[in-house]
Amino acid sequence: MRAMHIDPDPLLASPNGPPRPCAGLILFAHGARDPLWASPFERVAAAVRAARPELAVSLAFLEFMAPDLPAAGAALAAAGCRNVTVLPLFLGVGGHVRKDLPRLLEALRTQHPAVQWHLAPAIGEDARLVEAMAAIAIAAI
Repeated sequence: MRAMHIDPDPLLASPNGPPRPCAGLILFAHGARDPLWASPFERVAAAVRAARPELAVSLAFLEFMAPDLPAAGAALAAAGCRNVTVLPLFLGVGGHVRKDLPRLLEALRTQHPAVQWHLAPAIGEDARLVEAMAAIAIAAI
């Protein structure tokens, strides 16, 4: 099981006053029984953290791995995040993205009403990813 990484100081210091609430990003993947399956997702999370160190970034899973979305969301809320975006790292929009994820997100909204929860489109819906996959496919020939 994978541990969630949240930046050590998710409350960003404001130059002239008290800390301001952090922004959070949950990269939400399916999960698998094989721990090596999560490696590409961990690399994505690490790259996002490197590019946007002001964000509290968490990797969460639907099943088989930890943390799950409720735990990752609760940790970001407890860390002071008041705006959290959930990005599904799913290539297609099947039942998990259409049904399971909205139900889980609604539970987070109920449990943590001080947080604004945003659901981004599944990553597979982004034309940039489709183009990158096509380029890799072409290069494989």
